[in-house]
Amino acid sequence: MNSEFTIRPVEPVDIPLINNWARSEGFAPGTGDVGIYRQTDRQGVWTGCLGEEPIGCIAGIRYNHAYGFIGLYIVRPDQRGRGYGVKLWKVALDHLHDVSCIGLEAAENRIDDYSNWGFQPASTTTRWQLGVDSLPHQLRSTEGPEELRLIHGDDIPEPKIQSYDADRELNPRPHFLSDWLKHPAGTVTALLDSRDDCHGFARIRPCLLSNEAGWRIGPLLADSPELAQLLIRDLLSARQGLVIIDSPGGNALAAPMLRKLGFTASGRTLRMYRGVMPSRKLDEVYGLACLELG
Repeated sequence: MNSEFTIRPVEPVDIPLINNWARSEGFAPGTGDVGIYRQTDRQGVWTGCLGEEPIGCIAGIRYNHAYGFIGLYIVRPDQRGRGYGVKLWKVALDHLHDVSCIGLEAAENRIDDYSNWGFQPASTTTRWQLGVDSLPHQLRSTEGPEELRLIHGDDIPEPKIQSYDADRELNPRPHFLSDWLKHPAGTVTALLDSRDDCHGFARIRPCLLSNEAGWRIGPLLADSPELAQLLIRDLLSARQGLVIIDSPGGNALAAPMLRKLGFTASGRTLRMYRGVMPSRKLDEVYGLACLELG
């Protein structure tokens, strides 16, 4: 090595480069995602550098004392096999050493590596994609049950969304979710009843696919597959291009709903945990916020 390898907290100037790495790896980063990760845990995203040159990154985000998540784990291809990735990995693990449960999404070729560090398999996460132009005409309607109404953007009462999310996600994530819902790059829609109680919500934002720009939906939570489908149709009503969504294996109803809309499976990862395995069901979670933060 001609330069010393160091690891430092990610800086705003690093974000475009990290987005390019993530895009090349097929992560399909959404506009603004990395900045929100950084806001969620200001000490939980790092850049690895050779001298002054960034060559890798990792996120080890602490939601609270009970739950953390590792993602955005990348070393530039020309610098792999030199031990830099292990050093980044250890920084993230050390940051989360006192967290009861740590989660991650494992590519198939990395499952054994993570198992050696004590991570256990939980369920398969499936990535789905759809060209909006291929959405069947009869499924483009955004009409729903009379007792519910679609609400968008600033008209959505955030406390209702926070409460709905906290009852269905593995761990409450108020800071992360607040930033996620308010980021100007995304559009949020929610289903509310006459008392303003939430029955589902979703966000779509622009993302960087490997060879083009597209859209990414997440999170997507709803009382039923029919309401999840309604939220997707609403989000896609004014958009063109390729859309992706990552559905958790813990919801057996997600795949049939997405297939009905014309989505096809384009990839899979394995959700793994170390520590106390989560006991909460994900049967009303149809789309994850992002693979990088769970």
